[in-house]
Amino acid sequence: MKKLSLLILLFALTISCKKVQEKKELNENTKKVTEITIEKLTNSPSYKEALLQLKEPNNTKNIKNGAVDFKFEVNNYKLGAQTDSPNANILANSGKGQHIHFILNNEPYSAHYTSNFTKELPSGVHHLVAFLSRSYHESVKNEKSVVFKKFEVGENPKDTIGINESAPTLIYSRPKGTYKGKDADALLLDFFVLNTTLSVNGNKVKATINGKEFMITEWKPQIIKGLPKGEITIELELIDANGNFIDGPFNKVKRTVTLED
Repeated sequence: MKKLSLLILLFALTISCKKVQEKKELNENTKKVTEITIEKLTNSPSYKEALLQLKEPNNTKNIKNGAVDFKFEVNNYKLGAQTDSPNANILANSGKGQHIHFILNNEPYSAHYTSNFTKELPSGVHHLVAFLSRSYHESVKNEKSVVFKKFEVGENPKDTIGINESAPTLIYSRPKGTYKGKDADALLLDFFVLNTTLSVNGNKVKATINGKEFMITEWKPQIIKGLPKGEITIELELIDANGNFIDGPFNKVKRTVTLED
C-alpha cells in the first residue's frame, strides 16, 4: 500500500513539474513574441533623382477657403507603379502603387496616386509638407522629393502654429491606421526631417513605442517587430546631441495605431 502511495506521489510530482516547465516555456515564448525591436529597413530603391514640385496654387496667400486644387509636377518617379523591392511583401503595401504623402500641420497624411487633386482647406494658416512615397509607404528622402509650403486661407488668417520654416523640423509619417494579419507582423517607422541631419554625435530622433525607447541616429526608415495585438502608442521627438528637446511645434508627436489578427 505504501509502495502504491509512493508511486502515485511520484507520478503527481512528475505531472506537476511538467506543467511548471510547460508554463515556463510558454511564458518565455510569449516574451520573445512581444519583445519590441526595431531594425533598419534595407533593399529599397534610392530614387535619388526623383523630383516633386508644387505648381498650383502658385499664390500661397489670400486663398479662398473650401476646395483648393493642387497640381504637382513629378519627375523621375512614377506615381501608381508598384515599387520593385522585396519590402513590398514584408510591409503593408498599397495596391494602388507609389504616391504622394500630403501632410497638413503634421496631422496624419492623405495618400494621392495622381499629381492633381483637390483638398478642402478651412480658413487659417496651414503648413504643408508633401513628399513622394514608395508603394509600401516609405518616403523618398532627398532635397528635391519634398515640398514645404505655408498657405494663408481666408481673409487675414491667424497663424496659430508659428513654425520657423528654416528651423530643424520633424514630420511624422508611419505607422498609421489599422494593421491586420501579416501586415501587423512588421510595421514601417518612417518620418521626414527638414533643415537638419541626424548623427550619433548630433541631432537624433527618440522613438518611444509602447513605453520602450529607441534612439535613431540616421535618417533611415525602421521596421518595428514584436508588437502585441491591440492599440500601439508611438511617440517621436527631435532632440539635440545632449538629449534636449529641439523646440518646434511639430518636433514632438504622439500617435496610436491598432494591430488586429
